[in-house]
This record gives sequence, C-alpha cells and structure tokens, in this order.
Amino acid sequence: MNLAFYVHIPYCIKRCGYCDFNTYTPSELQITTGLKSITNSYTNLLIAEIKSARKQVGDRSTVPSIFFGGGTPSLMEAADIESIITAIGSEFDLASDVEITLESNPDTVDREKLENFYKAGVNRISFGMQSAVPHVLATLDRTHNPDNLYQVTQWASEVGFKEISVDLIYGTPGESKVDWQKTIDTALSLPITHISAYALIIEEGTKLAAQIKRGEVGPVDDDLTAEKYIMADSAFTKFGFDWYELSNWAKPNSESKHNLAYWLGHNWWGAGPGAHSHLNGKRFWNVKHPNLYKQKIDAGDSPVADSEDLKESQMESERLMLSIRLPSGVEKSTLNEKQILDLSGYVKSGHLDKGNWDNGRASLTLEGRLIADRIVREILL
Repeated sequence: MNLAFYVHIPYCIKRCGYCDFNTYTPSELQITTGLKSITNSYTNLLIAEIKSARKQVGDRSTVPSIFFGGGTPSLMEAADIESIITAIGSEFDLASDVEITLESNPDTVDREKLENFYKAGVNRISFGMQSAVPHVLATLDRTHNPDNLYQVTQWASEVGFKEISVDLIYGTPGESKVDWQKTIDTALSLPITHISAYALIIEEGTKLAAQIKRGEVGPVDDDLTAEKYIMADSAFTKFGFDWYELSNWAKPNSESKHNLAYWLGHNWWGAGPGAHSHLNGKRFWNVKHPNLYKQKIDAGDSPVADSEDLKESQMESERLMLSIRLPSGVEKSTLNEKQILDLSGYVKSGHLDKGNWDNGRASLTLEGRLIADRIVREILL
C-alpha cells in the first residue's frame, strides 16, 4: 500500500490578511522566546505521531511523497526536517524516487539554509510568491519582498533542487490585468518547473473579509478573475507548462506526486495539529490547536479529534469532484444515465471536450475549467 505523508508546520511570523489556515503567530501562542525554541520541541511531537501512525497502518507502507506544509515550514531548522524524514523512513519504506516538498516564504531562507534543506533530503521546494506587484501583496497583507524571488529560486537551483515551484494568487481586489501579467511574466522568468495559481477566495473571519465588508477594500471581480485564469493558462502553456489539475501547471514529468495522490483519492497521513488523514475509506483529523496537540502527544494519547467512515456514495462523490479537475476527467462508464444526460449539455456548449466524450470520457475544456464547480454540483445533485 502507498501512503503519502503531509506534515503540518503550524507557525508563521505573522498572519496574512487573507489566510484562514490553521497557523499561529508567536503572539497568538504567547511565545516570548522566539519560534526556534518551539519548533525544535515540535519536531519530537511529530516523530511521536509518526510512530503511532505505523501502529495504526499496520505495515511498512511505501511512501511516494512527503509534503511539509503550513504555516511556514521554512522557519524550521534543516536538522529538524531531516529528523522527521528519517522518522518516516524508519517506520515506513520511502520510495526510491520519493518526492519531498517543503513550502517556503522567500524571506525566510538564504543560500545556506536552502542547501541545508537539500542535504536534509528535501528535493522539491515551493515558494509562496503570490504576486510580483507590491500593492497587490499589500492588499493580501503579505510582507515578503517580491524581488527576493529571483534570488531564492536561483539559489535553490544552484544548491541542487531540480524541482522548484511557485504559488500565485490572482483576483485580488485592485489587481489589474497589467498587474497580473507582470506576475505571470515574472514567474516565467524564474528557474522553475511547476506553477500553482489559485483564485483568491475571501474566507469569513479573515482580516481581508472584514476590510471588504467595511468598504475599505473593493470586492472580488469574478469576471475579471476568469479572464486572468485564461491569461495564465495561455502564457504558461506557451512556456511549456501543461495543466494537470485546475490550478496547477508543470513542465513534463514535474507534476507534484503529492498533489496527484490527493486528487486521485489515494491514502495519506496528515501529521500535526489540524492535519487530516485518509486511510482506506476512513477520514480522521487531529485537534487543531498546537497546545492541545502537545498535551495529547505528551500524555501518550491519540491527537485525533474525530473520524468518519466514508459511505460508498460519499467516496463516489469525492471521486467525481476530484477527478473532473484533471485532464483525464471522468470515465463515462462510471456515470449514471442522469449524469450522462446532464453532462451532454456541457458537451454541446463547449465546456466538455467532444472528442474525449465520444471516446468515453468527460473532460473539461478551457471554458469548462472556468465553471468546473458548477458542473460538479450538477452531476452530484
């Protein structure tokens, strides 16, 4: 059995205004000694959970990918990252071509730290770029210097990373098409093999949502956001990046194994506070707060907050929701008569590829990708 690993690092120097991820700043955790001291001890908690994962899984599953997400994993010391990788390799079998990704804020690394991450076993790095335009970053409440992307991606390449990715956000209020084109052009000038580009979602409870509600920041323009997706896809494709999921483009053979494991419904273990896992049709998730997570682990208790045994109908719905996002789409033979009838209208409207439909698959065209959520809702009703 294959078992992908997600390792959550729930610490950030500051919280960005649009972010609702399960992350915490020193002030929120009432830390006065700095993050370094707590990340060192946090490593031991993760290792304890990894050991317990082996007991629950029951065998030495093969691990095709490890993903350090957050938060800001690049705040961790390379030695701690290496200890976690070693712990996973001690309890499970790392695939010979295991993909090990670490998310990084460009302002938290220098050449030496990147080299140490690479020596620790990380072989894929993903930089949170978001935008190349200062006023867009300011609206997002991001504090990193966009000019640093040139330097950190070059350093990453120099120290040995063959797989380098950047994350982009489009649709930020006040971002013009000229702004977005500058971000696209800047990203494509970097020595990268992968791009993730996500439309901004305004999450309730965030600082940005409150600013929009008060009228301090304008609303998101959905039509303009759709135009920006088409701009991005056109530019990325011209530079040899193929889309392999709605929001992800890669050079040949540089698709993220970890991302694909999720979209294809494979098993994965999420370690750390708030992390979710999926194991043979059972979904479970850990307590969210780092302090409670620590209490559970220190006491020898499971950090799992709750679990759910997925019904066959739920698994089928998730399969459809995830697989329609991929170029391969969904096999028509797995759909019922009503779903086929509903989807046939999208073939006529040009949102599903007619050639693939005639050959037994429902797959999105570029126009279809813009309304993927609507198509999914229709076939699930």
